[in-house]
Amino acid sequence: MPYRRHRAPIASLPHGRLLAGGTLLAGSAGFVNAVLLSFFQVPVSHMSGAVSHLGVAMASRPLPETLGALTIIAAFFVGSVVSGVIVGRHTALPGRRYGVVLLVQGAALAAAGGCLNARIAIGVPLAAFACGIQNAMSSSYYGLAMRTTHVTGMVTDLGVIVGHWLRHRRFSRWKARVLGVMTGAFLAGGVLGAVSIVWLDFRVLYVPAAGTLVAGLAYYLSIARDERGLRADAPALEKAG
Repeated sequence: MPYRRHRAPIASLPHGRLLAGGTLLAGSAGFVNAVLLSFFQVPVSHMSGAVSHLGVAMASRPLPETLGALTIIAAFFVGSVVSGVIVGRHTALPGRRYGVVLLVQGAALAAAGGCLNARIAIGVPLAAFACGIQNAMSSSYYGLAMRTTHVTGMVTDLGVIVGHWLRHRRFSRWKARVLGVMTGAFLAGGVLGAVSIVWLDFRVLYVPAAGTLVAGLAYYLSIARDERGLRADAPALEKAG
């Protein structure tokens, strides 16, 4: 795997692709979370609300609701574990494993859509699993936390950047642009999800599922092609050296 030793300078890393990928992932997470919130009170794309709901349920509500919140939190956690096992790195560098993660996520979303459309409760933790695997997929990129399934960190980082700007301190414009666009994408995805579920019921989850599956397959094949090209060029480069 040539990318294991790859340490590209920051200037050569694809900021445009990062922005496009992060925007699509954030929009998909906002979409999925809005669809689930249309019928359930517990969010599946972020765990702050889920843990708070669990606390309320444990204090004053029936056992089934407590167990429901627990399964969502556990599924999100398991998704993060699976992502960590597959990707196995802390920084966003190219690699086919990201394509594998997207394929697993897309399959989980498709299964969630099918189960929820048939009113099978396991679809809820399956959606949480998909969000967990996505959120853990890209931990950081040049010091920028890439948490694409919730906006708490992004809004916080944007606030810090604005504070630096007000103090006339230097700040990264591309970071501000990425954070702003991804926050807007999460909001737009939520609006689309809330509107779409009225017409398509839980079958609407097939839309982000299909998009994620296509993106994962395309990314995997693209990286595999690049790796074959690097291996083919290696002998010529060694001779030239």
